[in-house]
Amino acid sequence: MTDAVTRAAEVLRDHRASIDRLDAILVYTLGERFKHTQAVGKLKAEHDLPPSDPAREAAQIERLEDLANRADLDPEFAKKFLNFIIAEVIQHHHQHQK
Repeated sequence: MTDAVTRAAEVLRDHRASIDRLDAILVYTLGERFKHTQAVGKLKAEHDLPPSDPAREAAQIERLEDLANRADLDPEFAKKFLNFIIAEVIQHHHQHQK
């Protein structure tokens, strides 16, 4: 192997190791987030509050779009991602209502 190919393989390995660490962070962060949203869902069910809060959801989407712009992430992707999470949370809240 040439030095350039060896160096490229090392850089690739380093990038992949970083990606693997970040994937783990994402999974554990989502797990922690869902613990809190589950608690919110139970609280809403106990107090007969609606499972969704459109005003909060809209504010969160706006906030996430701003964060995405500052993080140099496509805000449309961030919006889709948050909408996916919100849909899952609302589904959990509906389950608590039953």
